[in-house]
Amino acid sequence: LSPVPLISYFYLLCVFVLTSDIFINVALKGVATQSSIDWYGIAQNAIDGNRESDSYKGSCSHTAYDTNPFWRVDLLDVYRVTAVTFTNRRDCCHERLNGAEIRIGNSLDNNGINNPRCFIISLIQAGENKTVQCNEMEGRYVVVVIPGRSEWLSLCEVEVYGTPKGNHL
Repeated sequence: LSPVPLISYFYLLCVFVLTSDIFINVALKGVATQSSIDWYGIAQNAIDGNRESDSYKGSCSHTAYDTNPFWRVDLLDVYRVTAVTFTNRRDCCHERLNGAEIRIGNSLDNNGINNPRCFIISLIQAGENKTVQCNEMEGRYVVVVIPGRSEWLSLCEVEVYGTPKGNHL
């Protein structure tokens, strides 16, 4: 074989491995739950694959006014989470996500809120998609919580990127 087909084959193999393992939104197959429901904003709306950020169009989750409101996705297996992308609502109230924490782990103690923290959302604009790196944190559960205050929690999309714990590149 000449070097050109081998290089082409290697390139295609690398593209397949990268797109099949790392860049798949594993939350799409998960099961979501949250502390409560308000405005018909069920938890599953945040993992429907739709980044629509107008909550009135029915694609965002929305809790009631809770103390320590949370949203959680069960990935149904343990993953090494490389990144989480979340979409804030744009129609109103975008500041509500400020101070929210993303936590990843295997525990459901305290609704998963005690799992290790990946990121604290300090500021996010209306309708913004934000991706945070989680450095291959291991966990079955990805939790978004607004700790220490009473608030509504609304997420228009949560995408979780990672590989199953047993996979090594």
